[in-house]
Amino acid sequence: MKKLMTMIAVIAVAAVLASSPAEARRGWGGGYQGEGYYDLTAAPGLNLTAEQVTTLNALRDAHLRDVKPLQDQMYSKRGELRNLWLERTPDQKKILAVQKDLQTLRDKLYEKGTLYRLDAQKVLSPEQQAQVQTYGTGRGYGYGYGKGMRGHGGKGMRGHGGMGMRGY
Repeated sequence: MKKLMTMIAVIAVAAVLASSPAEARRGWGGGYQGEGYYDLTAAPGLNLTAEQVTTLNALRDAHLRDVKPLQDQMYSKRGELRNLWLERTPDQKKILAVQKDLQTLRDKLYEKGTLYRLDAQKVLSPEQQAQVQTYGTGRGYGYGYGKGMRGHGGKGMRGHGGMGMRGY
């Protein structure tokens, strides 16, 4: 009976973990479903002014609104690609075309992420910029490289070495 109860408890915990969002399991720092979350307002020790926080929040919100349509398109394309692979006889041309579309969307997201990051850096003083670069390998907060500002070693965001691309 004790073994059965233990087994039920393990299954229940596994079910809860599998059904909870990845962000809830990932740790502190928030983030969003996607491409290079760069939230300097959560960076420890930058001593941002109220004006800097307001500006950074506005930049982040505008960036999130800007990339949302691309993220939605990627989500749709990934589903389309998944369905193509599940066909009885997968069509090579269709699969390659959808993969090319996904790569184009991914490139656009990376570009938008880079532009956002550059804009966010402009809000910081030179001293703050130098401090941000000491947190990792110059990639800043939330990119998952080195120790980073997440406070742990290894890969950060989504467990990838990249900029948090889900499923890739």
